Amino acid sequence: MYTRCPRCGHQPLPQDQVLPAACPACGVILAKVAANTPRRAVGSAAAATMPGDGITLRERLLQVPERVDPRHWWARVVLLAWFALWGLRLIALDHRHGEIGGTFIHGPLLLFHEAGHVLFSPLGEWMMVAGGTLMQLLLPLVLMLALLLKSHDPFGAAIGMWLLGVSLLDVAPYMYDALQPQLMLLSGTTGEDGGHDWIHLLSSLGLLPRAQALGTTTHRLGAGVLLLSLGWAAWLLQLQRERVAGPWRGG
Repeated sequence: MYTRCPRCGHQPLPQDQVLPAACPACGVILAKVAANTPRRAVGSAAAATMPGDGITLRERLLQVPERVDPRHWWARVVLLAWFALWGLRLIALDHRHGEIGGTFIHGPLLLFHEAGHVLFSPLGEWMMVAGGTLMQLLLPLVLMLALLLKSHDPFGAAIGMWLLGVSLLDVAPYMYDALQPQLMLLSGTTGEDGGHDWIHLLSSLGLLPRAQALGTTTHRLGAGVLLLSLGWAAWLLQLQRERVAGPWRGG
């Protein structure tokens, strides 16, 4: 009898593991795994002490339940379509003029940005200034890893990755603006009067003349991360589609 799921490492598992008992996290049918696994391997999996032992990165990224509720699958399809349209719209905004600053998503990201300044302030002035951008990027990254490694929800992790891409898109105009400040800051002034994170950071690194090139590169990186997240989520939905049961299944 398994004490941990042989696929995702989840515990506890049902005490009665005869058909059709399944892992509550990933949905794998425990009796089927046991039937297709040599005794030595079964014993090793049952005695594992670390969650996720033996799970490859590819298996973790593409992990899908054994059975998929058709309502949940269609809800994810709609959600992905919405995030795709929203993401493509954000990519199309001109980072050279900070157009993303007028969008809804900029507001929550700005709150995280400002919180980062406070959080990193004990580490000195440079880290306090950099902390705004760090917090803005770390939050979606932590969310993505938590959903992938702790909740065993790669689709949710893909949405977290989408937010990471958007955060990079949001940072790009601020970097680009450092060379010739035009964006209005929270102080009501432009960066020429002080308070511009990236003027301070790039000047300290001797990179201020390259601010526009770095901003453009960051915008492209954000677009790439966003598109990759959409591809990941779409692939997962295709894998899940093969396990959808019931009259709602397409194809």
